Amino acid sequence: MVEGSCMCGMVRYRYAGNFGVVTVCHCAHCRKAQGSSGVVAVPVDAARLEWLEGKASIAEYESSPGKMRAFCRQCGSPLYSRRVDDPGVLRLRMGSIDSPTDAVPAAHIFVADLPPWAALEDDAPRYAGFEPSRQ
Repeated sequence: MVEGSCMCGMVRYRYAGNFGVVTVCHCAHCRKAQGSSGVVAVPVDAARLEWLEGKASIAEYESSPGKMRAFCRQCGSPLYSRRVDDPGVLRLRMGSIDSPTDAVPAAHIFVADLPPWAALEDDAPRYAGFEPSRQ
């Protein structure tokens, strides 16, 4: 079980399920949404995510058709993204987890969009677009 929150603490959650495959996405949308070289996200079972505080403080933005990105209305911390056509899965932002976990990225995706100033310092596989299992 892990707990997480936004930067200001208004939104808090607990997740009592297994993580899917952790990826680091470097596409232009993820870079803009995170304000960094990419987003580290993991698919989770939406039914196993419990909002402890602040669910009403979560805002969602449709960043591309059918893709919603969620963040705290107060501090702007990214919390998850979701596909409208797949409501049972959220892609939880690993940076919102309060305590470190042993989960590590299994792949870097959309590295074709990686800016020259971004360095990748691990040995995870790199893919120009989605990893082969999601193509």
